[in-house]
Amino acid sequence: MSMSRPGAVPRVPTPPRGEEIASYATYLEAQKAVDFLSDNKFAVELVTIVGTDLKMVERVTGRLTYGRVAIAGAASGAWFGLFVGLLLFLFSGDGAFVLTAIGIGAGFGLLFSVLSYALTQGKRDFTSQSQIVASSYGILCAPERAGDARQLLARMPEGAGGVRAPAAPANPTWGTPGATPPPAPTAPAPEPPAGAAPTPTPPVAPPARTPDPRWTTPTGEPRYGAMRPTSDQPADAQPDAQPDPLPGPGAQQPDQPERPA
Repeated sequence: MSMSRPGAVPRVPTPPRGEEIASYATYLEAQKAVDFLSDNKFAVELVTIVGTDLKMVERVTGRLTYGRVAIAGAASGAWFGLFVGLLLFLFSGDGAFVLTAIGIGAGFGLLFSVLSYALTQGKRDFTSQSQIVASSYGILCAPERAGDARQLLARMPEGAGGVRAPAAPANPTWGTPGATPPPAPTAPAPEPPAGAAPTPTPPVAPPARTPDPRWTTPTGEPRYGAMRPTSDQPADAQPDAQPDPLPGPGAQQPDQPERPA
């Protein structure tokens, strides 16, 4: 039975596993961090550098012309001719074959390069180099040694750059999931200026009276055929008209009409 080593590369594509101990903006900074762990005798086979948000970048290096194409083709053909000429020199011992092979190789290289460039019809008149870059580079470590790796990176010189991954808080704090936000402070009421009259308090309306279902319908209209007793009438109800008061003893009597004899 075969045993796999901790730092062995899996044969099939497998997502990286581990706890992130640091994050860096460039690959060189992440490489310096791993090198610092290795210098401090840390088991770097437990560490993985993971690039996130991968992008393909094509950097343009210059303009492409027939002259540059011809020079590049002749140079590559000359190198191939030199290799063939050295093989012939080893078997024949004649040095003239070397120069002849270099000339023939340079000529064929120049011809093939110019023809290939002409077939493109000017669709790609520049040279470039392609690279795969990431927005950030994280360092993962096995969970059982993640704490030791963080302690070592904390002693890393400040000039190395990078951002350490913060440790998880033991107790929930504001801004973390599961924590209750604090109540918002209430602003105190502004004080009135000195000498100003107090603001009058609006009068409180009396509570609305609930109609008695015995004398009124649910819509508030009077119920026909039901007589409300006098004791149930509201105290503030006033009669529509009052009778004339009786004349007193000293009051002037109205004139009586005379009877005919």
